[in-house]
Amino acid sequence: FYAHQTHFHDNHTSITSTDEPTHISILAVPMWAVGAIVVVVLVLVACFIFCIFKKCFGKKKKPKKVREGKAGRRRKAKEGEGESGEKEGEVKKEGEEEEKEQEKLGKLEFSLDYNFTDAQLIVGILQAQDLAAMDMGGTSDPYVKVFLLPDKKKKYETKVQRKNLCPVFNETFIFKIPYAELGGKTLVLQVFDFDRFSKHDMIGEIKIPMNSVDLGQPMQQWRDLESGEKEEEKLGDICISLRYVPTAGKLTVNIMEAKNLKKMDVGGLSDPYVKIVLQQNGKRIKKKKTTVKKNTLNPYFNESFSFEVPFEQIQKVQVVITVFDYDKLGSNDPIGKTFMGYGATGVGLRHWSDMLANPRRPVAQWHTLLPEEEVDAALKAKPR
Repeated sequence: FYAHQTHFHDNHTSITSTDEPTHISILAVPMWAVGAIVVVVLVLVACFIFCIFKKCFGKKKKPKKVREGKAGRRRKAKEGEGESGEKEGEVKKEGEEEEKEQEKLGKLEFSLDYNFTDAQLIVGILQAQDLAAMDMGGTSDPYVKVFLLPDKKKKYETKVQRKNLCPVFNETFIFKIPYAELGGKTLVLQVFDFDRFSKHDMIGEIKIPMNSVDLGQPMQQWRDLESGEKEEEKLGDICISLRYVPTAGKLTVNIMEAKNLKKMDVGGLSDPYVKIVLQQNGKRIKKKKTTVKKNTLNPYFNESFSFEVPFEQIQKVQVVITVFDYDKLGSNDPIGKTFMGYGATGVGLRHWSDMLANPRRPVAQWHTLLPEEEVDAALKAKPR
């Protein structure tokens, strides 16, 4: 009986144990499924809301940018500077920013006439409007430079109009030039902002090819100023040989040749010659000149000049080289300049050092010509 009871108990237990797991699995599966569904639904809802928000935000912002860009350009044309500063921060395309920069420069009114009897080109600088503010106070001190390319021999300037973005000039300038030569010229009107203590900034310029103008009758018109970034004007290069003999105290400067000189004459050529000045402490000790080479931008000289310079003085002197364009009727115009010796930098210093390191031997070197005023400023500056 005990055995049967035990067997019955075991059977009962096994039956119970097999029923219980089945009951639990039926209850557990829906709970996990519900949890998973809830999580997935929440994620989907969050993504859906984010996408809708992003699309709505994008749709609103893009047309706004386009509208602002167009409105900014329209306002620019009417009001000049007005609200251009605010719009620049919003418009990010480089092309549009450059467009705005140009539109901000302002415009100039001028007149042109030609007197056939006296062979005179008469240029009138009348007024300007909506000029770009170049000073910290939000204004400018404008004046206008007037000259003809390519020679630039005669330059005129109007009076400076203080603190005025819409200045009235009403000034007339006369160029005496035969009508036959006028077609090859370009009239340049450059508007500058005057600055007493630093370099004058160019606000903008207008270039007028004279072969595009009908000078049969007087003309008067407004034109927008264009960006006047100055291209670095290449003046040419000169090859110089230096030789120093310490025992004899003799310095020999050989002007060998020049190339790619700036065109100075009407025919697009120059009549170059070279002036050599030996100086110390800003005082000229001696000066010499080469011969003039007619109608060339690549003259060959090969002319030597000797100077007496004691060894104790050689570190204190300067050799200043200036290339001039010879003019039979007017003054001789400097094309460019360079110097070697005391206070020189770059190529000028290296050439001088090479000469001293190789006594009694000629040392040749090409030098790039610089504007006269730039070299003069370097000659006056105290070496560091």
